[in-house]
Amino acid sequence: MKNQTRLIFQVTVSLLILLLISPGCKESGEYELVWSEEFDYAGKPLETIWEYETGYVRNKELQYYTDQIRNVQVDSGCCVIRAILENGDSITSGSINTFGKMDFLYGRIEVYAKIPSALGSWPAIWLLGTSRQDVKWPACGEIDIMEHVGFDPLKIHANIHTKAYNHVLGTNKGNTIEVVSPWTGFHIYALEWYEGRMDFFYDDSLYFSYQNDGAGNNDTWPFDKPHYLVLNLACGGTWGGQEGVDTSLLPLTFEIDYVRYYKKSAK
Repeated sequence: MKNQTRLIFQVTVSLLILLLISPGCKESGEYELVWSEEFDYAGKPLETIWEYETGYVRNKELQYYTDQIRNVQVDSGCCVIRAILENGDSITSGSINTFGKMDFLYGRIEVYAKIPSALGSWPAIWLLGTSRQDVKWPACGEIDIMEHVGFDPLKIHANIHTKAYNHVLGTNKGNTIEVVSPWTGFHIYALEWYEGRMDFFYDDSLYFSYQNDGAGNNDTWPFDKPHYLVLNLACGGTWGGQEGVDTSLLPLTFEIDYVRYYKKSAK
């Protein structure tokens, strides 16, 4: 009986030790809002927070990104990114980012937004490593909090890209969630970013997790360094345009109500 009691005590102590050293213990504490962009003003996005991309930038997309207010405008509490069919059948749109102005590392990044849906549309909410000018893409890391392509309208996508895992090699890691008419209203697109894991959410639904392999390998986990946020609306391109672009549906709008950044409070 004494041996049995001692065994129970040893097992109990071992379980308590495991709980105390488990990774989940590092994730305790409540989230606290540390920064936000509420778009509670009118005009162009604030220069203290946002930079513009301009030109034909990537992925053989059809739109030309501009810094014009007709393509990116803050109005009625939202940042509205518009893809517009211009004279001569060219397309203009908007892409803004926080490079050099606001960085993110760990915590919860939450964006409340309403996406468009049309054949060829490709709105995205994503993060890029601030080291991209030194180590280039994809070694700098890319975290796609939300992507949506109009030819597959019921799916929301989350992906990560690294030197080892990226779409050029066909090795990128990600997942999708299928939802009813995601373009009809505003939804929360969120990333919870820990030292060893990233969780991706559509509203309250967790639909993708990516784990650090623990090898200390930047090729698979460059996500221990700051990243900056990108919001853009593309048309066509290598993915968005796989089944064509219906320009008769332009203009399209991608509306962002807010961006909020939370960090875990001290235990």
